[in-house]
Amino acid sequence: MSNSADFPGKESSPARRRRLRPVRVLTAGVFALAGLIFFTSFDTARGTDIRTDASLLKLSDLIHERSRKNGELEESNGALRDDVESLAERDDGRTRAEDDKLAGLEKRAGTQELKGEGLTVTLNDAPPDATAKLPGYPEPQPDYLVIHQQDLQAVVNAMWQGGAEGIKVMDQRLISTSAVRCVGNTLILQGRVYSPPYKITAVGDPEKLRKALTASPAIQNYMVYVNVYGLGWQVEQPGTVTLPGYTGTVDLHYAEPVE
Repeated sequence: MSNSADFPGKESSPARRRRLRPVRVLTAGVFALAGLIFFTSFDTARGTDIRTDASLLKLSDLIHERSRKNGELEESNGALRDDVESLAERDDGRTRAEDDKLAGLEKRAGTQELKGEGLTVTLNDAPPDATAKLPGYPEPQPDYLVIHQQDLQAVVNAMWQGGAEGIKVMDQRLISTSAVRCVGNTLILQGRVYSPPYKITAVGDPEKLRKALTASPAIQNYMVYVNVYGLGWQVEQPGTVTLPGYTGTVDLHYAEPVE
């Protein structure tokens, strides 16, 4: 009687080899697949952080590059406009009265440099680790700690209400068609992108401008967040300030229905 009959739980050596052969093949396949995954991951990362969304980085770079390019084009456009006006003044056939009228229109349109006494307001995000400074207020949500479009608009509107002759946000002059827009915590103004702190400067009577800021209900609401969560608020009277003339396009852009 063979050993396999004496010990039913034990098989002969050839049988065991035949039984283990598929397991060995499967094990080799698992290791081969793991190696392929590691190689693909390495080839994709190339030493970079693969948890970072590369498309977002590229989009951010594209936005800032386009913003820089728009700034250069605005400067070039302003220089060309000055050259055209200089050539036109040589012999344009206009009377002195017509020239004075045109100069007045350009001043009101914001295309000419404006100098005078004024006021500057600076808005900034709160510290990321800010907590409620006063009792009775909830701990801040992330939304409480950043400057919003409505905050910038409140300051600009109050300055106009206070009799501002002209306003600039950051380094750009506002005109009648300017729109203050925020995406996330960045400002997009006339094709250019800015990050906080945001500086708004107006030419006008400083006392009237201050009173208009204080009287604004929207700014009163903003000041609650300043006092409770530490949002940035600074008002300065720098004396004589100079606002640049608007140099961008004055063409209106609007949506059209698809044919």
